[in-house]
Amino acid sequence: MSAPDNTNDSQREVTITAADLPLACPRPGSPLWARHPRVYLDVLKAPSGEVACPYCGTLYRFTGARPTGHH
Repeated sequence: MSAPDNTNDSQREVTITAADLPLACPRPGSPLWARHPRVYLDVLKAPSGEVACPYCGTLYRFTGARPTGHH
């Protein structure tokens, strides 16, 4: 998982890979002020490969090879 792409705290973008799945927001290590109830996001089902957290608006963008088989 990469660091946020920009410095605007109200609009964060995070690039993730298959190693980051299953995807849950907030991510481990998030600052206390950014915590909200954990929500699991299915970025692989999104046609664009992007999904936004309904709580904080963080945009997660999937890159790289998709996982194969069951996980």
